[in-house]
Amino acid sequence: RDRSVATDRDVYMSAAWTIRDRLAERWAATQQGYQQGDVKRVYYLSLEFLMGRTLGNALINLGLEGETAEALEELGYELEALEEREPDAGLGNGGLGRLAACYLDSMATLEIPGYGYGIRYEHGIFRQKIDEQGRQVEMPDNWLQDDNPWEIARPDRTYTVKFYGRVEGAPDENGRIHFRWVDTQDVRAMAYDTPIPGYCNRTVNTLRLWAAKATEEFDLEDFIRGNYVAAVEAKTQTETISKVLYPPDDTGSGKELRLKQQYFFVTATLQDIIHRYLGERKTFVDFPDKVQVQLNDTHPAIAIPELMRLLMDDHGLEWDDAFDIARRTCAYTNHTVLPEALESWSVELVGRLLPRHLDLIREIDRRLRSRVRERFPDQPEREERMAIISGGMVRMANLAIVGSHTVNGVAELHTQILRDRLFRDFNELYPDRFTSVTNGVTQRRWLLKANPELAHLLNATIGDGWVTDLTKLADLEKHADDPEFRERWREIKAANKRKLAQVVLDEAGVRIDPEAIVDVQVKRMHEYKRQLLNALRLVDTYLRLKADPALDLYPRAVLFGGKAAPTYWTAKLVIRMINRIGALVNADPEVSRKLQVAFLPDYRVSQAERIFPGSDLSEQISTAGYEASGTGNMKFALNGALTIGTLDGANVEIAEAVGRENIFIFGLTAEEVEARKAAGYSPRREVEASPRLRAVLDFVAGGGLSPEEPGLFRPLLDSILGDDRFMVLADFDAYLAAQDAVDAAYRDQDDWTRKSILNVARSGFFSSDRSVKEYAKRIWKL
Repeated sequence: RDRSVATDRDVYMSAAWTIRDRLAERWAATQQGYQQGDVKRVYYLSLEFLMGRTLGNALINLGLEGETAEALEELGYELEALEEREPDAGLGNGGLGRLAACYLDSMATLEIPGYGYGIRYEHGIFRQKIDEQGRQVEMPDNWLQDDNPWEIARPDRTYTVKFYGRVEGAPDENGRIHFRWVDTQDVRAMAYDTPIPGYCNRTVNTLRLWAAKATEEFDLEDFIRGNYVAAVEAKTQTETISKVLYPPDDTGSGKELRLKQQYFFVTATLQDIIHRYLGERKTFVDFPDKVQVQLNDTHPAIAIPELMRLLMDDHGLEWDDAFDIARRTCAYTNHTVLPEALESWSVELVGRLLPRHLDLIREIDRRLRSRVRERFPDQPEREERMAIISGGMVRMANLAIVGSHTVNGVAELHTQILRDRLFRDFNELYPDRFTSVTNGVTQRRWLLKANPELAHLLNATIGDGWVTDLTKLADLEKHADDPEFRERWREIKAANKRKLAQVVLDEAGVRIDPEAIVDVQVKRMHEYKRQLLNALRLVDTYLRLKADPALDLYPRAVLFGGKAAPTYWTAKLVIRMINRIGALVNADPEVSRKLQVAFLPDYRVSQAERIFPGSDLSEQISTAGYEASGTGNMKFALNGALTIGTLDGANVEIAEAVGRENIFIFGLTAEEVEARKAAGYSPRREVEASPRLRAVLDFVAGGGLSPEEPGLFRPLLDSILGDDRFMVLADFDAYLAAQDAVDAAYRDQDDWTRKSILNVARSGFFSSDRSVKEYAKRIWKL
């Protein structure tokens, strides 16, 4: 297109295609090298990949950022403006998907033969808007409405996916019963490939995503009869499979669609893996020595019976051999200690949708039960706890444990809880199966790209070795007491806070003071993450400032961000409460001098890249024992924010790494939470013992946040005054005390800066490069 009429979008597309062409040669050479080298490959199966934007990351990893920026400048364009034209890829929601993206980056940088496999969601999860009442409104995320220049359609990589039908068995010439899955409804899975470049090497790995396609685009007979809607109905229904991430599962049809999605991408992936494997050898003897499948949470757990089905029904293997190969091939990462988050499907649904798999699962379950009875006789309760099929449900976590060679937690505390509590029975049966790999983040996106000014200071001070070896940040320690270095550090943080203030104004319509303490909680909305605790703390601050406008509090700008699942009404009500608090506080001239509150809508990777560098305080306040790891905590620390948090997830290891004097730890420990519950925890006693807590709850109950609808937040109050499952009230006073400690510490800017430097210097352990190396050595055996 002529430059005189070219839009920024046109220029962005041209730049993206140019960079993709640069990648193409390396991409082809990488795959050819894997084939010629007869390498062991790793396949990372995840329902989510929260990739963010690709252009800037690709330029950094190719070492072309400066060169491209200069070339564009000569043409009258700014690279940063073009990057804004790229939508975030709508392939994930929270930490699960972002972890997967970080691991792909690390595998490519470490030159590990790795592949990501998932679903090409046409509409992502949803775009979040906040209406005038402070409510979350879900909008379609049409991230693919314009061409995606980074993906390559692969119609040559299309596989048949079967659903429904029935199983029939017939003896073969040797008298062995051979099973066939017949009378199925078939759809097609077509691949779309995205390049994943390593940092400053020639490795380009692949993210392969599957889109659902109808086996027949159009039914001519229906059309001729005048049934025009029916003529295209099959295509429409089929392609629903890859429309949306996490369709609501509060209906039978929603549950069915979710299971369809999981099986759809799993079978396409395994068929693709087998196709690649058989292109290089003729038997399955070496399969686990050449193929490792990492199951990212329970979503892909159906891979275990599906791999068995393919090996038995399509390739003639015996049951024992198929199960042995599947178990030695698959490894399972657990991401939750919440029992309700461990997926279960009804036997009726699995049997109707995947009848062959239910047969295989029943046999796996029968053999498991037999082994449990043999190992632990006269313990029927244990057998029932460990069963894969129980109470009419198929428990996918139990299936994943039994069918994997390794099960890993994602932080030391999390893994200990899995071993000692959640999966104790399995740990006693398989004592060598459980291990821990603490999560990590890629410093290339979360520091080098997100915080270029700080990255430049690091390079000038300690060299750029940290970009590929984050432990080299330890060299910063000796500069923590250098007054000039501290001053430069403060200047960079101040500049980043000003940039963040502009983002808050543009996206939330709230003007914050960049010289205030920028206090941030951004993460998926969930009760155990306790955004409600933070909100109640803000009500306390508001009441204190109303009682005494001259109260000596250091100004705070408190920011929230995160999406609630569309049918998670409690989490959505917390969003509404936060926005009501913001409206109350920001409109009050007495209070807003000391406190501002904003909820940033549509939290996403590109927004996070601006939030982390501009934050002073990182809120990691989940109930101890409930957060598996967290990675936002690592990104904040890597950008020099100090953490206020409980001893939960990776906070435990962050506290050990940075030093307890450089972090604000409060609240009950995981053991204390369990002990309080076992002793008969009484939320109302907490209220009786805390005048400030009582005042906060009375204010909310009296309609202080919703005078036109006094009972609006009653469900939240009833929840915490009832069983208070996540100990919001138990930790309230300790949280306030920790916030007072933050206030006092921030006033000594020199010491705060020193703590900030040490948080970065001691974050070397929390790189996804280290995590992936641990997987490679201990789990994948590369």
